[in-house]
Amino acid sequence: MPTTVPAYGSEAAERLASMADVTASDAALRRFLHGLPGVDAVGLQARAATLGTRSIKTTAKAYAIDLAISMIDLTTLEGADTPGKVRALCAKGVHPDPTDRSAPKVAAICVYPDMVATAKDALAGSGIHVASVATAFPAGRAALPVKLADTRDAVAAGADEIDMVIDRGAFLSGRYLDVFQEIQQVKAACARPDGTAAHLKVIFETGELQTYDNVRRASWLAMLAGADFIKTSTGKVAVNATPPVTLLMLEAVRDFRDAVGVQVGVKPAGGIRTTKDAIKYLVMVNETLGEEWLTADWFRFGASSLLNDLLMQRQKLSTGRYSGPDYVTVD
Repeated sequence: MPTTVPAYGSEAAERLASMADVTASDAALRRFLHGLPGVDAVGLQARAATLGTRSIKTTAKAYAIDLAISMIDLTTLEGADTPGKVRALCAKGVHPDPTDRSAPKVAAICVYPDMVATAKDALAGSGIHVASVATAFPAGRAALPVKLADTRDAVAAGADEIDMVIDRGAFLSGRYLDVFQEIQQVKAACARPDGTAAHLKVIFETGELQTYDNVRRASWLAMLAGADFIKTSTGKVAVNATPPVTLLMLEAVRDFRDAVGVQVGVKPAGGIRTTKDAIKYLVMVNETLGEEWLTADWFRFGASSLLNDLLMQRQKLSTGRYSGPDYVTVD
């Protein structure tokens, strides 16, 4: 994934400029967001369920497994994280299966800001990005100056990507412009003096947004504010990524590109643990957005436990035997 500031084409820039009135005031933004088409919950769930029944076999399955591995943001976000644990996770990201060097690398290693420098050093020359959560992750309950300082610290330490959380309280209270402006300011804090910038993933915590309509509104709000990726969840609540919510977000980025000409990525996170689940999500991306989005540049999995199951299934396809969990490292 490139880490330079996106250079929008003239047509896209003009379309974005034409939507400036939408975000000119809280009232205007509310009118726009509440004017989006309502979500047909039954239809959405039925469509997600139908896509989940597609059968992928043999060669296509092997391709899907390697693709899914290459899209993983391998993550450790625990209070007990140590430099040693982070370095071990980075080593696993570079060579997920030490017995088979043909296994692809993961997309990124995601850590807290104070571990960014350690991860950056461990991944030097690997091509794997360093992602960092910021803005008082996971609750997002901090003053804006603290959130911006958190972001700048992570970027200064070398983060290629920033995963921020929106203020769900503000969003659910209808203070959409506050949320919009906060995303904009965090986006600005991702910039570096040399003109490049860390990419910004905006986390909604969809399990707390209550309705599908709110997920659609949050998606458009974040994209209008400059999000490079929209992300379902922190992985720290009871309900994280689900197929219907992810499908809704995929449809939102499709509609946003059609309307504005700007492409945005999607990252479901939390609760995706099996190869079967991962393949269902890849089918959903392909059927909704097409092959163009089937790269780590535009789709990621925030699901560290998923990697081990992908590796076990990969070994089974290669050897004909199911190795079991003792043959992969425990993070």
